[in-house]
Amino acid sequence: MPLALGSLAEALWTALRPSTILLGAVAFLFFADFLKKRRPKNYPPGPPRLPFIGNLFHLDLDKGHLSLQRFVKKYGNVFSLDFGALSSVVITGLPFIKEAFVHQDKNFSNRPIVPIQQRVFKDKGVVMSNGQVWKEQRRFALTTLRNFGLGKKSLEERIQEEAQYLIQAIGEENGQPFNPHFKINNAVSNIICSITFGKRFDYQDDQFQELLRLLDEVTCQHTSVQVQLYNMFPRIMKFLPGPHQTLFSNWEKLQIFVACVIENHKRDWNPAEARDFIDAYLQEIEKHKGNATSSFQEENLIFTTLDLFFAGTETTSTTLRWGLLYMALYPEIQEKVQAEIDRVLGQSQQPSTAARESMPYTNAVIHEVQRMGNIIPLNVPREVAEDTTLAGYHLPKGTMVLTNLTALHRDPAEWATPDTFNPEHFLENGKFKKREAFLPFSIGKRACLGEQLARTELFVFFTSLLQKFSFRPPDNEKLSLKFRVGLTLSPVTSRICAVPRA
Repeated sequence: MPLALGSLAEALWTALRPSTILLGAVAFLFFADFLKKRRPKNYPPGPPRLPFIGNLFHLDLDKGHLSLQRFVKKYGNVFSLDFGALSSVVITGLPFIKEAFVHQDKNFSNRPIVPIQQRVFKDKGVVMSNGQVWKEQRRFALTTLRNFGLGKKSLEERIQEEAQYLIQAIGEENGQPFNPHFKINNAVSNIICSITFGKRFDYQDDQFQELLRLLDEVTCQHTSVQVQLYNMFPRIMKFLPGPHQTLFSNWEKLQIFVACVIENHKRDWNPAEARDFIDAYLQEIEKHKGNATSSFQEENLIFTTLDLFFAGTETTSTTLRWGLLYMALYPEIQEKVQAEIDRVLGQSQQPSTAARESMPYTNAVIHEVQRMGNIIPLNVPREVAEDTTLAGYHLPKGTMVLTNLTALHRDPAEWATPDTFNPEHFLENGKFKKREAFLPFSIGKRACLGEQLARTELFVFFTSLLQKFSFRPPDNEKLSLKFRVGLTLSPVTSRICAVPRA
């Protein structure tokens, strides 16, 4: 009998060729993926997903925010997309955005920790952290920024001073074509550097230029195909070469830079007197020494500083670059801005937020630049903290939530000419008009903590530049509104002429 069973097993094994075994294994994996990714009852509709990769190839990664819009038409204002094992939902329309982020803010206050974020940020810092860590870090960051001038005249004077350095740097181009990218980055970054590091950097400083270059590179690298594949297959992708490895290397260099600045601060640190954000944080670490539950540790200081540095540089400088580009493309609007500047400030008075109310057209133009520039088209992602319901659909805990700001800021029901640069969107009877459907800084408890700083920088820098220069396309060169996709949408590299005003 044992002999017969052995012969039977041998015969079966002989019949099962390697190709059959492989086919069976693949079929099993497909079936397991199907079971794992079955949509729960009453889940938002969405396009059919492919095994393992989900809906990745339904999107054009070079303009993903635009390719999403066809799904809104087909599936409605709340629809689902899968990226590998990550389930996500896209919310469109002001009523649903407010319902999620204002009325149900506790259920939508988390950030998703996808593999790339886990590798780079872990759960540290203020932007991508959650729970008690996020509450402590955000509260401290807001308080400390206020202590170092946020919303006060002292910080505005620093911005005005930096605007003069920027004007001088641009004036050295003598009206000839130049790329404004890093000059603007220099100026905007110096504001957050003065708060966090306690110093500004000269525009020719090699270390500063390397820092800004790394910042620009990581902004682009985050949206590469390899990074998206890392989010889906981290255990495989961590062994393969590609832009994701360069991304990790660049973030490590940025962390090392901040760690070195912290070490330099420690050498001459006076616990009784905080010179800047890093000093204030070192005081907080000392205060919580021995408390194992405290999030005030040096690693969190590094990541919170990087968060402030990145958010305080990239978003505002990108918006200013869009602003100069739109002025060069719409000279008649630029002339109206300059006429208002000349009437209210003249050529000698420095722009300040105190003059903003007297300059409704300039203010409207800046807001229209933000609307059309659309630099964070899907908002910073959120995550459902608890099983919840939105628009009648069931959203399980852990679902990633993307906000369709592109559709909101181009909604024909909200904007008279949604696809045209038109400052009249923010004007009514000659006065500036706030718009509820305008959310470049997001909304709710996770709204941008640097909104007030960004608004001040945008007004002072933009008005200062238009006061001193007229921006034009170079002769025989055509400017384009094409964008470069990264963590932000920025203008493609181009040159512009800054002609000094008489």
